[in-house]
Formats: sequence, structure tokens, C-alpha cells
Amino acid sequence: MISVLVLTLNEEVNIADCLDSVAWADDVLVPDSGSGDRTVEIARSKGARVLHRDFDDFASQRNYGLEEGGLRHDWVLHLDADERVTPALRDALRDKARGGEQRAYRVPSKLMFQGRWLKHAGMYPTYQVRFGRREALTFTQVGHGQRGALPLDQVGTLDEPLLHYAFSKGIADWVRRHNRYSSDEAEHAQETQLRDVDWSALMTGDAQTRRRALKDLSYALPFRPLLRFLYIYVGRLGLLDGRPGFDYAVLLAFYEYLIGLKRREHEHRERTDAEESADSSLEMEMHEA
Repeated sequence: MISVLVLTLNEEVNIADCLDSVAWADDVLVPDSGSGDRTVEIARSKGARVLHRDFDDFASQRNYGLEEGGLRHDWVLHLDADERVTPALRDALRDKARGGEQRAYRVPSKLMFQGRWLKHAGMYPTYQVRFGRREALTFTQVGHGQRGALPLDQVGTLDEPLLHYAFSKGIADWVRRHNRYSSDEAEHAQETQLRDVDWSALMTGDAQTRRRALKDLSYALPFRPLLRFLYIYVGRLGLLDGRPGFDYAVLLAFYEYLIGLKRREHEHRERTDAEESADSSLEMEMHEA
């Protein structure tokens, strides 16, 4: 009834628990990006099919699984290895696969950190389009993440969440990953201008489109690391999550600082290249004269 697609790269810490949470599915595909640990071995021992594809971006990896993975079912659930499907979410997915009116569905997720659910600092509920009909559910890459490409009127929303263990491999791993992600976000921020903001979504869009528009708008704001911390810790009441809420707000502020720093570095490099090009052109003109 439902195929499951799980992206992996060196996920031996996570993959067994992830696949155990979808043991009810008779078709599980793991597009692996070249793991050097026991990820592939564990995945196959759990009955999953494994394909190799060198990683370029998340959207392309998911689309590859949809197009080349030989999935058996019309409905597909997309997961990362650090995510878990609860029994309640399983039942909700089956219900939609039997008679869902939409072509795809957003799924909320609960962020787990330091042994607890970050109800406030984790900005619950945040949604991603992760479940839908195979022929309809394609993805586009935006920054370091991916977005479903379907029109919003064809996307529904599930109430039951995934569990997201983003820190399952430790803080150092989170920092390494977000160092990479910040480079992608800095590039996206560099390309995003105020004229690109979907202003109508800020007023009339659903929660997901408003969040996207606010993110694009935020690239023009000063003091983004401080604002991100205050938004998470005070505005979203992350202080009610105790020390884990504070720590997570600090980590997100650090992530924002990296994005801004890399963006300024890129701008400085562009100015330097432009100045050098102008100087070179001037020297050539003087030489020809």
C-alpha cells in the first residue's frame, strides 16, 4: 500500500531504528550516497533495498528514488534516517493511502533534543511535504532543503507527527552538517531580493507558505542571529523547554551567524573580483592607447 524512501549517508547510528519504525511497509528503498560505515549492511539486514547515488542535493536524491527506484506502490513516504514513524502516524498514512482526497500531504515533526521533545523551541508544528502519490510528489532544492513542487491546493496536512532525532549523532555532527547547510543558505540568501518575497503569502497564505515568505524576508533584516535567538527563546516560549530550549536557541543563532558571515564573505569576493576586472580593463585600454 505504501512505499518508504529513506535517504542515507553514514547512518549506522540511526538506520536500524528508522527502519524498525516502518517495519509494517513491504517496500522500503534506501538511496545511499556512499556510506563508509555499516549503513548499507544494516539496511539490507532489515529487508530494505539499497541503491547507490552520489549526493548532489536532497531534492535530486529523492527524485532519483522516485524515478529509478522501482517503487511498488502508488503512495510514497519520504524519511531521513534520523526520523521515526509512530504507530499513530502509520495509521494516518494508511488512511490517506486508502482514500485521501489530496495528491500529497504535509507531515509535522517533533524535534527531540537532550532526551525530550522541544515543544516550544522546536517550533512545533513545522511541516514538510513528505507523503504523496509517486507520480505527483517531486521536489525542488531551495537552500539546503527541499520543497514539494505541487500546487498548494493539491496538498493536504496530517495531524500526526514524525519524531525527529536531529542530534542522534551528537552536537559535533550537527555543527558539521549545519556548516555545510549554511553555505547553501548563504548562496540562496545572496540570490533572494525583497522583490522575490511572496508578500501575499504573508497575509493570506497557509502556515507553510507564510513561513517560506518570512524566511525570504528575513534575509533583509539586520542582527539576524540575535533576532533568531529572541524569536525562538522568547517569542516561541523556548524558555519553557528548560536548558534544552536555551541550548537549541543558541545553536540556531550560531547557524544564522554562519549564514551571514558566509554571505558577507561572498559579497566581499564579488566586489574584489569586480574591482580587479575593472583594473584589468583599464590597464588594457591604456596599453592599447
